[in-house]
Amino acid sequence: MTLVLDHTLPQVAEGAGSSAAPAKPTLAGMSRARLSEALAVAGVSEKQLRMRTTQLWRWLYITGATSFDEMTDVSKALRTELEARYTLDRPEIVTEQVSVDGTRKWLLRLPRRGHEARAPEIETVYIPEADRGTLCISSQVGCTLTCSFCHTGTQRLVRNLEASEIVGQILLARDRIGDWPGAKRPDDGGLLPDTERKITNVVLMGMGEPLYNFDNVREAMEVASDGEGLSLSKRRITLSTSGVVPEIARWGELSGTMLAISLHAVRDDLRDELVPINKKYPIKELLEACRTYPGVSNAKRITFEYVMLKGVNDSPADAKELVRLLAGIPAKINLIPFNPWPGSRYECSDWETIERFADIVNKAGYASPVRTPRGRDILAACGQLKSESVRLRARERAQPTVDATEPGA
Repeated sequence: MTLVLDHTLPQVAEGAGSSAAPAKPTLAGMSRARLSEALAVAGVSEKQLRMRTTQLWRWLYITGATSFDEMTDVSKALRTELEARYTLDRPEIVTEQVSVDGTRKWLLRLPRRGHEARAPEIETVYIPEADRGTLCISSQVGCTLTCSFCHTGTQRLVRNLEASEIVGQILLARDRIGDWPGAKRPDDGGLLPDTERKITNVVLMGMGEPLYNFDNVREAMEVASDGEGLSLSKRRITLSTSGVVPEIARWGELSGTMLAISLHAVRDDLRDELVPINKKYPIKELLEACRTYPGVSNAKRITFEYVMLKGVNDSPADAKELVRLLAGIPAKINLIPFNPWPGSRYECSDWETIERFADIVNKAGYASPVRTPRGRDILAACGQLKSESVRLRARERAQPTVDATEPGA
């Protein structure tokens, strides 16, 4: 049975409250530099900034504090001043769904920005396994890439997420599964991983193309990987891109995380249809960027994601061409059974076809695990994420009282 916990709050009429004072910003998810700036605004002297920043950092990212009152080594006067100016809020939970396999999906509402008439929403997914817990996070509200097999691709881009909103997804997930020191964990029937930390891996495979939000994603992953805070190893952070070739090398140089490529086809004509960015950056250019990715080696292989579509890209000839294309690239290949969503025109390849495809790739010396579909019953599996947020037309942004329920341009 799928459990749905509805946290929906009473709705405000669209456009209402547009002239109200903006909500206080949250410190949760901020980088050290931004925390320091916030403390300076709150009146902390330059002499004390470093110490106070370190104090808040530890409360936010080691303890998981959700209230200023918890910060017992911070003076009461400063706590009062901080509370007057800021919050420690995470993204707001609209709904939380728990799959039969333990996968959790959160529909999260973010604060409105500027003239946004509606608060945008994103989805975040937690996937527990025996030896790990993987959190799949979003980097944009919607997406520009319109990949034909992906549900998110049917939702137009609303906006990029700020770095704090990306980190906020990690904090929210740790709150919900009790992944802070001493926190009470939910009764999940033994489905959480048998590891000290329940979130061991983070993948940027949720809504959006992360390399089109480069600076915010990079800042967020610096917070996530800081050894004195959330302390996620960069080898356990994976950025997945559909192939924004000019940014791949820069990401490797500046971030040092693992890389995954959303490939899905071995011919340009087919990939043009499945992953339209291929028309701008075709397969040859994409694979050359992978061959020269900073730090790529057998110890730091690139993951190639390949969704199995019945009668489309799943033939033995496709498997052999995939092996030929990836020659010389330290790689592993994730074969992903297609996860259906309402209105999709594709079907998942038969299991026998997937096994035959995997056998060809394995015999060529590539690890090619078949990704077990997780959370299909709550539309939380790969390619199924979507929210109902819409981008406003320019004239609608200029008229805050407009009804924004109609899809934007």
